[in-house]
Amino acid sequence: ADLRVERRFVPESCPRVVKPGDFVRYHYLGTFPDGSRFDSSYDRGSTFNVFVGKGQLIAGMDKALIGMCVNERRFVKIPPKLAYGSEGVSGVIPPNAVLHFDVLLIDLWNLEDQVQVQTYFKPEKCPRTVQVSDFVRYHYNGTFLDGTLFDSSHNRMRTYDTYVGIGWLIAGMDQGLLGMCVGEKRIITIPPFLAYGEEGDGKSEIPGQASLVFDVVLLDLHNSKDGIAIENQQVPESCERRSQTGDFLRYHYNGTLLDGTLFDSSYSRNRTYDTYVGKGYVIAGMDEGLLGVCTGEKRRIIIPPHLGYGEEGSGKIPGSAVLVFDIHVVDFHNPSDSVSITVNYKPSNCTVLSKKGDYLKYHYNASLLDGTLLDSTHSLGKTYNIVLGSGQVVVGMDMGLQDMCVGERRTVVIPPHLGYGEDGVEGEVPGSAVLVFDIELLELVSGLPEGYMFVWNGEVSPNLFEEIDQNHDGEVLLEEFSDYIQAQVDSGKGRLAPGFDFEKIIKNMFTNQDRDGNGKVTAEEFKLKDQEAKEEHDEL
Repeated sequence: ADLRVERRFVPESCPRVVKPGDFVRYHYLGTFPDGSRFDSSYDRGSTFNVFVGKGQLIAGMDKALIGMCVNERRFVKIPPKLAYGSEGVSGVIPPNAVLHFDVLLIDLWNLEDQVQVQTYFKPEKCPRTVQVSDFVRYHYNGTFLDGTLFDSSHNRMRTYDTYVGIGWLIAGMDQGLLGMCVGEKRIITIPPFLAYGEEGDGKSEIPGQASLVFDVVLLDLHNSKDGIAIENQQVPESCERRSQTGDFLRYHYNGTLLDGTLFDSSYSRNRTYDTYVGKGYVIAGMDEGLLGVCTGEKRRIIIPPHLGYGEEGSGKIPGSAVLVFDIHVVDFHNPSDSVSITVNYKPSNCTVLSKKGDYLKYHYNASLLDGTLLDSTHSLGKTYNIVLGSGQVVVGMDMGLQDMCVGERRTVVIPPHLGYGEDGVEGEVPGSAVLVFDIELLELVSGLPEGYMFVWNGEVSPNLFEEIDQNHDGEVLLEEFSDYIQAQVDSGKGRLAPGFDFEKIIKNMFTNQDRDGNGKVTAEEFKLKDQEAKEEHDEL
């Protein structure tokens, strides 16, 4: 009788078949024609591993395996002349026995094989590919050639992170990852002599002489020599100033990993991220990437892990991850900045300049550096009125309104330490914001010399006390005092400091004279502060 081969099961996909010289791993059940079993690899719990066509098998088996696919099942009848012949095998196979084998092919390779790479997804953009000495983060499923899963990073819910090409990986993987892009998906097939060889790997339950198939997706890639990279810059046309070490920046950002996973966003919190730059308050790569930016600029900053959160990672950021920040600079200033004043228009007749104590009426538009309008007197239809230098506005505004003449227009830029500071104004001005005021001075009422609340325009009456003491009882009450000063102002003989509440000033002046605080001023208490005939006043 001849050798008979029955193909019991053939898989749909059969990329390669057994040829002479190939190495195979297979399971088998050996029986006699009556069904009694004489041998089984299943009982031993391991495949039978052998070269085909090299005389290491009985002749019938050497022939029966040719043309077989992985996962194919064959039923083989071998006549004694192609088996153990008339001798048999003492105690196991009788002479002239026909042998039946039920064979399942598990694995197949050849010493000539190399690593096979099949890319089944490649992203459109691939700015960089894996090179020797790069560090990568990838996910994989590891299977044998028959499809059995032996390991998966997905199941562990964490990437596999390693250097490539320096011997941290099996040789076939070191080779199979080269040239990959972030986002690329590959199937890497590795023969055992470029994997775990004859011994296999006990930890991963990889048997000896096993081909390995890795389905890999690359998530991340960098080199320890990388610096930061800056891309997609959009710089405003006018950029008078660029950020430097020690400046304080307010910016918005989206933070993603290289594969596009968002890990953080200032937009979602609806507030900017505010920090000093170049001072170590943020990760090193950000400290560097925020230097040289303009207000209003957008840029992408790509930061390798050694300039980011390192091998440990942080929160949603995995260890050894490259970070991508898309930032938008809202404003910046330096703590040493003063108020910046740009005169946009000055009338030809500009002799009377604003000074401390003057009463000013002006219009303004207030905005942030990015142009966001905060407030405008025009929309209210009335001017904003203040006494200059009396603390009625932020310090920077008191500075910005100095030495201005009526009709003049200015742009005043106020850094936060001379504006509303780190806290800002709830719901109106963000914390640490630089403010821009466009100002037009409409009216100026000259103030009195510093320290004065009232001055005489002419000579002072020598009998001042008697004139004030209308009922001549030797005591002046607040009401008498008030009526008298009002009369002097009305008749033009005296002048009150502009911009303050009349009653407040009078009360203040009266209290200064009423030394014993009994609500009456006597001739004794009533003294002129000095020879210049002026009323004394302490700050209101």
